[in-house]
Amino acid sequence: MTERDDIALLREFAATESEAAFAALVQRHINLVYSTALRNVGSTHAAEEISQAVFIILARKAKSLGAKTILAGWLHQTTRLTAANFLRGEIRRQKREQEAYMQSTLNEPDTNAWPQIAPLLDGALGKLGERDRNALVMRFLENKSLAEVGAALGASEDAAKMRVNRALEKLRKIFSRRGVTLSAALIAGAVSAGSVQAAPVGLAATISTVAIAKSAAAGGSTLTLVKGALKIMAWTKAKTAIVVGATILAAGTATTVVVEKAVHPRLSATDLSWADNPKYWEVNSQVLEKLPPVFILRPTKLPWGGSIMFGSSITHQYKRLSRKCDLKSLVTVAYDGHTEQRCVFPPDLPSENYDFMFTLPEDYHAKLKAELYSRFGLTAHVETRTVDVWLLQVKVPGSPGLKKSDGTHNDWIGSQYGAKIHGQSISGLIGWLEGTFGRPIIDQTGLTEPFDLDLNWKPRPGQSEADVLRQMLLNQLGLELVSSREPVEMLVVEKVK
Repeated sequence: MTERDDIALLREFAATESEAAFAALVQRHINLVYSTALRNVGSTHAAEEISQAVFIILARKAKSLGAKTILAGWLHQTTRLTAANFLRGEIRRQKREQEAYMQSTLNEPDTNAWPQIAPLLDGALGKLGERDRNALVMRFLENKSLAEVGAALGASEDAAKMRVNRALEKLRKIFSRRGVTLSAALIAGAVSAGSVQAAPVGLAATISTVAIAKSAAAGGSTLTLVKGALKIMAWTKAKTAIVVGATILAAGTATTVVVEKAVHPRLSATDLSWADNPKYWEVNSQVLEKLPPVFILRPTKLPWGGSIMFGSSITHQYKRLSRKCDLKSLVTVAYDGHTEQRCVFPPDLPSENYDFMFTLPEDYHAKLKAELYSRFGLTAHVETRTVDVWLLQVKVPGSPGLKKSDGTHNDWIGSQYGAKIHGQSISGLIGWLEGTFGRPIIDQTGLTEPFDLDLNWKPRPGQSEADVLRQMLLNQLGLELVSSREPVEMLVVEKVK
């Protein structure tokens, strides 16, 4: 990248209060912040005020942000918190209205995907892990290239592509649990095309002036908003800091409790009676954030499933809750980045379902791996295995649907039963196809140049999504999926005791 990176500009502002450095940051990220605020509150005036508050918070926090902070992700999370503070009691009513709207749009066969996604996008992003959320925010909300995403995450372009594809699949599953059944490709296209609205002319300059002053020029309502958001952020950080450590391992009816110190206004980590109340297992980041510091893994006591992960942009620590999930799901949680389709499981895994809650200030991956080994004797390693795959091959050479890109656009615009794709290679379809067909997909087309694709499909009654997409690939692109067995890097799960 030729332009100076975010952290360099932030360090310059923190050291010298350079107006030019801060103005550059505001100009670079104003559309992201304004768009996120607008999606959450639905009012242009409120979105402007929230944007101003967020950049005031950035100015105040400039010295404390670490060198590894992905500023786009930090700003997105801070905007969500600030918008939530702005909405207060109205947020629950607004969510109910959004969900009712979502259900009504599901029955409209040709409706655009973006109106379905918009009301749920920021909440869904908030449920992802920090690295997944950062990858999607940079790729689709700030239109960064995969090379730029990889550089920011300290990874290669290929690793960034894999991270983005897997994060999209997680986002798809979150939407699916809310009744929005769209493919990962459609979600990517809709978010890329619809998520960013240009901030009003002059807003960046106004915000730079006010934020640099760190409140001296801000209005009373904006200062109230800043104080409320900072209180939420400080409370998140303080709750983690005052917890020295607590571990609860619940197996059946036996419970082991190790607590050094835990502070919570209503719940106690030493008294597990609250954990039998279903309301504390709601898939809701606000509920999860209020729980005491515990680690619970128990045979399920709940009639419904679902998962959520809440990441703090302040402490960079994570809280996770999974309900009524089997051991395979727990393994994919512990060994992040491996889907069930890329795992090899032992044949004698217990079939019971489990409830999992983690709210400790530690790495839940390591904690869950240790518990899977202690409780079930499970461990895992990566090795190359020959497994069932789909080979993506050219069936009809020179298909008119494979139109070479003219290089004028690089985007993916999706609707419910279609996608207009510009400047993308065939390999860009692989993540979508893997999530749809449930197997690793190996590209054998030999097609490396970028294409402009105009895809359309419409399932007939009783026709599966996989069937209609296979027919679409063949009819419109001249490509077919051939079943095969090939060597693939797999996570091999073993029962060692």
